[in-house]
Parts: sequence; structure tokens; C-alpha cells
Amino acid sequence: MNMSKNKLSIVFMGTPHFSAHILEYLIHTDHSIVGVVTVADKAAGRGKKIQVSPVKTVALKHKLTLLQPTNLKDLDFVKSLKALAADVFVIVAFRMLPEVVWSMPKKGTFNLHASLLPQYRGAAPINWSIINGETSTGVTTFFIDQKIDTGAIIAQTITPIGKEDTAGDLHDTLMVSGALLVVATLLMIENKKPNTTLQVENTTLRDAPKIYKDDCQINWNLNGSDIYNFIRGMSPHPTAWTTLFNQEQTIVIKVIGAFFEKTNHHFNIGLIIKSKKEFKVATHDGYIHFTKIQLPGKRVMEIYEVLNGLHLKENAYIL
Repeated sequence: MNMSKNKLSIVFMGTPHFSAHILEYLIHTDHSIVGVVTVADKAAGRGKKIQVSPVKTVALKHKLTLLQPTNLKDLDFVKSLKALAADVFVIVAFRMLPEVVWSMPKKGTFNLHASLLPQYRGAAPINWSIINGETSTGVTTFFIDQKIDTGAIIAQTITPIGKEDTAGDLHDTLMVSGALLVVATLLMIENKKPNTTLQVENTTLRDAPKIYKDDCQINWNLNGSDIYNFIRGMSPHPTAWTTLFNQEQTIVIKVIGAFFEKTNHHFNIGLIIKSKKEFKVATHDGYIHFTKIQLPGKRVMEIYEVLNGLHLKENAYIL
């Protein structure tokens, strides 16, 4: 069903599944996509198999003009991009653009960001909003300028965060609301120059920097609720991890699912309490119950699948 008869010609730039869903939505709502820009193919995994981005997969499926520059300032790329004569560039989860690119279209270049800017500028807004225990977030469209995620805001949509939502849950929710907001933003730009709001700088702003492997280690000295938020904010990617010490054996465990039980107890922080039905770790104010984990070299498993085969010594602990 055609939801829009938008006459704007669009170049879409993005890479991951979040972007690919929105590109697919634009195509199915009768928008004119004159070109797609995505990351270059790369070899990945043990077999060094060539992997293409989800956005490229959508572009090939719909036979769209595709550009995959390794350098966004490359003269041939800039020339090819200019030849597409797009009215507007739509950016969703892509690299920082040089001014020679974002200043090109006459109607401007706007980005969709998965937070309520100016809060959570950066590469991982979905993860950090959950890690920090936020109860709401949203999506924002804004015109790109010289800095990262600082341009004038066009429109926003607010989304509540459930107490049990993971980063994966929120990703999927914002992917849908983001597609709707991109379409609404395009309609604003088509009809007239949209009213924008400048981002206000203040000392209460929280950033959302890229998350690396070392950032994913669980800190068991935190409050139990903060540990729980950390685990769900990292689930399913990039995944919280911790180390299990079982006398002479050490095992790195990825924790995909958990819940927090607030209660008083006499155990040391990190001590494992295991039964036939549960696996919990003592915090200073209760227990973190593991519900879904991944052991080295194994698939992700529900905790009941793990318990029978995991032989723990007395006083095994997590750190």
C-alpha cells in the first residue's frame, strides 16, 4: 500500500539491519530512492567469507543504484553522488560525513538517531539508555552539521522502555518508530522548510559512546538493579560477560538473560548459588539470577540446559 506520494528524490545511506528495515519501508511507501550508499564489502569470520551489509542486500533486491566508497572524500565517489542529483540525503546508522557530502543536496541531509537528542549522542544510544536505567527514549531526525549528532532537530518520537526490555527489544521498537519518523520528516521537507529546534547544551547530557569488549565486563560491585540493567542493555549484542572461577578452572560466560532479586543475605559478593533449577550470583543487595547464557564454544542456552552439565566445586564464584 502506498502511504506517501513523496516527490523528493532520495539518496539513502546506512549499513546495519536497523537501516535496512527503514530503507525497505521507504521503498514500499513509494519514495523515490535514486541511490544507496553503504559500507564496502569485507572479509569476516574464521573462513574470511565476504560479507555484505544488510543495506546492500536490500539495494540489490530492488535493483537500486549502489555506491560503496572506502573514502567518503574520494573525488570519483563525490562525482558519482552528485550525478544522482538527489533532493535530500537520508542517513541511518552510517559513518560521519564530510561537509562536501552532507552539504550537497538542495533540501539538506538529515540523520535518524535512536535517542531523544541531545541526550545519548554517539554510536550506542540504545544500549546506554537501558544500561543507565532510563524509562523512556525515542528517535530523532536532525539536519547534519560539522559535529556528531549536534544538528538542528526536525522531529522526535518518544518511546517508553519496559522494565524487562533488552537492547534487542528496544532496537526493534525504535526501528519501526524510526521508519515512521523518517517518512514524516520527508513529508515536512517536501511541503516546506520544516521548523527546527536547536539542541541545547547542558551539564546533564549523557553520551552514548561505542562499546568495546572490555566495556562489556560485569562489575559485581554495583547495585543489583544496575547489574541487571547492564546485562539487558548489552543483550543480545554486544553481550555482557563475566568470569567464573571454579577452583583451578576459569570460564568466561556471556550473560544474555537475567533478573534481579532484591533481598538480604549473608553471602560474599560473587558467590554462586546453584540448584537443579536456578543459578544465581550474590550481589551486596540480593541476587542476579542467570536465565540465558553462553559458554565458550557453545550456543546460547537457557539456564536449565546448562545446569546438569555444569559441575561446580564448593565456593565457586563469579568475578
